[in-house]
Amino acid sequence: MKAQKVAEVPSLGVEAAVDALRSAVAAQAPGMTAEQRLAEVAALFADDLLWVERALSRASLEGPAPGTDAARHLIDRGGKRLRPLSLLLSAACFGRIPEPARELAVVAELVHSATLLHDDVIDDGTERRGAQASRILWGNGVSVLGGDLLLVNGLERTARHAPEIMPDLVATLRRLVEGEIIQLRGRVELDVSEATYERILRDKTASLFAWATRTGARLAAADTRSIDAMASFGEELGVAFQLVDDVLDYTGEASGKTLFADLRQGKLTLPLVLAAAKDPALMTPLRRIFAGDQEPVVLVSRAVAESGACDEVRRRAREHTTRAIQALEAVATSPARSLLASVATELAARAA
Repeated sequence: MKAQKVAEVPSLGVEAAVDALRSAVAAQAPGMTAEQRLAEVAALFADDLLWVERALSRASLEGPAPGTDAARHLIDRGGKRLRPLSLLLSAACFGRIPEPARELAVVAELVHSATLLHDDVIDDGTERRGAQASRILWGNGVSVLGGDLLLVNGLERTARHAPEIMPDLVATLRRLVEGEIIQLRGRVELDVSEATYERILRDKTASLFAWATRTGARLAAADTRSIDAMASFGEELGVAFQLVDDVLDYTGEASGKTLFADLRQGKLTLPLVLAAAKDPALMTPLRRIFAGDQEPVVLVSRAVAESGACDEVRRRAREHTTRAIQALEAVATSPARSLLASVATELAARAA
């Protein structure tokens, strides 16, 4: 298979994933064109990515309307597909990608998509991936049920194709839910401690990345040491990814992210936590924002930007990226391992 075949895939999700790979490879291999390195791995991943994308599309139609309408609306918007991509790359570190890994890559994105549909309801979100959120088009109830349909599909798919993974998936779902509850609890009693932020970060974001990379290795019959290494990689990758996202809430207008969206929704981010620790006077306007008053948003965002907190979060993101790449050293060298490291590096570079 030639690299051109990847570019011809007419799917939003695949295009976004391949674009991410191309950028990552270019960053990691300055002496080689992105196309040259991509051609080296295209035969491994192009068909798998296309298969996953088509399976996601079919999964979004399973169930009654309008629940499927809400689910399909989100799935059709595409996305980076980082979680399924991480699972596939993790499996490929240990040989050919087995069929169950494809199925569980779909599960990774189904679970992520379900959380997005639910999050938009919890956060009163109005936009998602450049379009109106499903809850705006079909209402909160339908959006929640659409997410439930995707989640049930993911559980059924896991039970059918890799039942041995089910306990780990259920444990990960518990972490996702508990992280969301702790974040929501902060709307009632504001807690800007780093410990609370860390719990939310690792449960809501890092846990699913770790599950994806751990699952890819397990399904590829990797040894215990390698499985643990891939889980550590995924956890650190998830932490770095979220830290970068936190910074982009204050600096990422050029990236397409709406500035201060997390702050307006009363979400705890590390720049906010660090700025509040440095200037306790921020707690008064913060309480107003978390109570729904949008007037202090500009004041608080300016204070966060001027505090130097974003620079510190960038530093921590680079540190976690380094840890992620170091975790991969326990795994034999391969194009897939190199590409995983490249993806991690590219994610951290978004906040530069």
